[in-house]
Amino acid sequence: MRHTRPTIGGVTLYRHLLTSLMLLFLLAGCGEETTQDPTDSTVKTNTEDIQEEETHEQGVPEMEPSETDNEAKNESDENTKSNGKALSDLKVHFIDAGQADATLFQFQDGEEKYTILYDTGDWRGNDVVHYLSSQGVAEIDVLAISHPDADHIGQMEEIVGTYDVGEVWMTGNESTSDTFQGAMEAVLASDAGYEEPRAGDEYAVGPMEIDVLYPASITGNSNEESLSLKFTYGDMEFLFTGDAEKDGEQYMMNSGTSVEADILQLGHHGSDTSSDPSFIDAVDPEVAVYSAGEGNSYGHPSPEVVSLIQDRNSDLYGTDIHGTIVITTDGQEYRIATREDGTISPESTDDAEPSSSEDTEKAKDVAESGNGQDATDGCVNINEASKEAVQEIIHIGPERADELIELRPYQSVDGLDKINGIGPARVDDIKEEGKACA
Repeated sequence: MRHTRPTIGGVTLYRHLLTSLMLLFLLAGCGEETTQDPTDSTVKTNTEDIQEEETHEQGVPEMEPSETDNEAKNESDENTKSNGKALSDLKVHFIDAGQADATLFQFQDGEEKYTILYDTGDWRGNDVVHYLSSQGVAEIDVLAISHPDADHIGQMEEIVGTYDVGEVWMTGNESTSDTFQGAMEAVLASDAGYEEPRAGDEYAVGPMEIDVLYPASITGNSNEESLSLKFTYGDMEFLFTGDAEKDGEQYMMNSGTSVEADILQLGHHGSDTSSDPSFIDAVDPEVAVYSAGEGNSYGHPSPEVVSLIQDRNSDLYGTDIHGTIVITTDGQEYRIATREDGTISPESTDDAEPSSSEDTEKAKDVAESGNGQDATDGCVNINEASKEAVQEIIHIGPERADELIELRPYQSVDGLDKINGIGPARVDDIKEEGKACA
């Protein structure tokens, strides 16, 4: 069913009857209010370089040193038509945001310009904010958040506070983290509409069609229930699944809506918790892209997934190897520009992969907590360490480890007093032990 409510700012949207009171209810469920996240960038950025090198005829950043041309499956001499007019170029920027996700869509219809942002990078940086500025973003029609993990919702608060946002799309799953609370407060303080799309919903943003593939409902499993969207522009199709795992992929395949797409963003940073072989076969992408941090401690992308994509003769790009990746299309043909040249090769499984149980646990920790090293300068970093690692801290067992991860980020070790059963005396014990740091 296509929603056909009145057009606002050129965006045809169906608004759920979700009011500011409901946003307040969400915030009330997040636990007690705590301090804001730091804004100093610790994630590698190349925003200024990209801005300076934006010299190509079609507006694609000239990303040293390679640019490749590709043709879409349906070759034709005529551009796809939209309302009797040729489509203008769509630019899809897979932003290099370290071990985080953020993708920017820019296109126009006549004089009307459109901007869609899917995820907002990591809470520890401001690289996504800077990149939006470098690309001349003035307002955002749709800000879609796959799920409330800190590496997907990280810079949402600043973005909503900086830009006029027409609609915010989220699943409705919550988090008790400061990052989530700050983001929701920013939405409440803005004039943005709020939407909780569900599988089967359809939207049109100018000439862009958007099909919601997942989830149909939510249970609180925010990682698995990532907002999964298929973007169709002319004959070109782009599929994004956030951190949805193999069960979610199976649901999408069985939903009755085609998951076939020309361009696929690999789920969960290329982890093998996603990208089931049957799902990759159903999508049948010409190009697969993953977002991961260079030298990340989680083994992303999984060598198994890299081999899977390469065995199917799909082109593979990753932000850890290629930097920011920009795909430009007129709705039929596309071309790809990358910041860096490089080849993605699977490493030896024996050398590169931990045991399957360890790999699964690491992937789960990434989904729940944002990403990073287990330790910094010999200490256990409570903002980045895995569930297993934080249990090395005195008074932190499995249940408290889960809560510690859920409550991230922390300004200091003193913030651990938010965990049930950890009071001032136990915080003093933790500080005296000297293992924990933030």
